Amino acid sequence: MISFLAARLASAVRPVSVHSGRKELIEAMGVYQLTHVDAVLPCGHGLEATRITRKSWSRGTAGGAIWYPADMTAKQFYDWQTAGGTDDVMRLVDCLERADVAWCAIGGVAVNHWAAQPMVTQDVDFVVAADAITQAITKLEEVGFLAERFEWSVNFKGQSAVSLQLSTEDFYKAFPSRAVAADVHGILLRVASLPDTLSGKIKAWSEPTRRQSKRLKDLADIARLVEAHPHLWDLLPEPLKQQVQRP
Repeated sequence: MISFLAARLASAVRPVSVHSGRKELIEAMGVYQLTHVDAVLPCGHGLEATRITRKSWSRGTAGGAIWYPADMTAKQFYDWQTAGGTDDVMRLVDCLERADVAWCAIGGVAVNHWAAQPMVTQDVDFVVAADAITQAITKLEEVGFLAERFEWSVNFKGQSAVSLQLSTEDFYKAFPSRAVAADVHGILLRVASLPDTLSGKIKAWSEPTRRQSKRLKDLADIARLVEAHPHLWDLLPEPLKQQVQRP
């Protein structure tokens, strides 16, 4: 299987990790250019070391950026905020890509790709193709995640503070087929398309039994999407239009 890059950048050229997956994921990014492989190093989880050239600094299609201490990369910052979450997220991505499962991140992770400014979240919500749910659960358990099954979701626990949740609702079944490549906090993964990210957030906000704190976060995420992509305001239901300022 052809390699793609899991980028970690703090300067123009520096060692980063690559792992097995689909070539189109890195090619679709259009941000990093592979120059040459320096060596194969024991980076953990079957990762190899290589070197890339940074062509531009971008954070999602909105072109926003987040600043970190000079000696800290985006990935290291996320790792610090989530008590080691980078390893769990990369292990999740690596597992699903190696298994050739159609999948994508939704929720706050997807919003971070599409919004102007990313925000650290300890929740990583994702979906897989309907015919791959059982396979995905099995593969993730095989690489060390502990699974807890619920009626419409499966929660996975790794070694960090990150909460990984696989949604099995029919509402999301087509999301993976429209997924796009993304760099979120220095980690390459797949996220839901912009329209799907918005519809997922609207669905979450609309659930009457959802905790108030969660609904407020959903509202803030919807506002972030609309601020970065003003045309989305026209897609909001009337109750949301009354709460989200028109750009």
